Amino acid sequence: MRLVDGFGRVATDLRVSLTDRCNLRCTYCMPAEGLPWLPSDTLLTDDELVRVVRVAVDLGVEDVRFTGGEPLLRPRLPEIVRGIASHPSGPKTSVTTNGIGLGKMAQALKDAGLHRVNVSLDTLDPERFKELTRRNRIDDVLRGLEAAADAGLLPVKVNAVLMRGVNDAEAVDLLAFCLERGYELRFIEQMPLDAQHAWNREEMIAADEILDLLGKEFTVVPDEEPRGSQPAERFRVLKDGVDLGTVGIIGSVTRPFCGACDRVRLTADGMVRNCLFARDEHDVRSVVRGGGSDDDIAAVFLGAMAVKKAGHGIDDPSFVQPDRPMSAIGG
Repeated sequence: MRLVDGFGRVATDLRVSLTDRCNLRCTYCMPAEGLPWLPSDTLLTDDELVRVVRVAVDLGVEDVRFTGGEPLLRPRLPEIVRGIASHPSGPKTSVTTNGIGLGKMAQALKDAGLHRVNVSLDTLDPERFKELTRRNRIDDVLRGLEAAADAGLLPVKVNAVLMRGVNDAEAVDLLAFCLERGYELRFIEQMPLDAQHAWNREEMIAADEILDLLGKEFTVVPDEEPRGSQPAERFRVLKDGVDLGTVGIIGSVTRPFCGACDRVRLTADGMVRNCLFARDEHDVRSVVRGGGSDDDIAAVFLGAMAVKKAGHGIDDPSFVQPDRPMSAIGG
């Protein structure tokens, strides 16, 4: 059996949220005081989580990405990684993190079987970082990036969200920083997933504008390598005729890639979601705790995929933002 939806798309990429908690308070994600966290007894235990993910791998999942909240806050994360990476199918494992804990954990995660990391970094300016995240931790993030590279968690990818009048002037600096260090930068359009429901499309820096910003310093041309189901459009970055590397742009809003979507999601409290913007969830925790078999767990994933919509519908007048914010869904 494979995780096939009604449009013939096959899910091979599972995003697994490990916690909704975070040690930053990014202004575009959550309020300064944080959010009401999920009750601890609703979270899947380590053993439950590993079991559910391994069933998904049995169903053809090839890539498992750990997210949050901040996934490095999950106790015993290396043991969770090891339990999944040891599956006979050998799934690729990665983590999307704010990078604060990577300096201490990168080597342990690599030893457990983690393949690579994505680190969120929206600014290189210490004061702006403090304003955006409400925490003075940029040095920890930069050390985390270096530790990930040293541990061989490659390629190290950096995720950046540009915001108008906040950090959009740093587009070129962020790209230069990553190119110089061998990191792969991914600019991501800001999406309507903030806890405050304050997202405004008119204020969003769209993919075309990002390309224009980069074009002030570099020549940016489409990469000839096929994109496949990857969310990022890849571009070669040239200067004075020299190929410096690549940059990616994830245009979830203005350049949706729903037609090639290969993702399914598992929240920290055991709900299967067939889309980041889905308003329906499918309860696998109750199946696990009710004594269900692996086949019963598989049935939840298959049922979720069967009702997956053609697209996220952000451009549809009837679009309604999910009740859960990004921190509770998993990035």
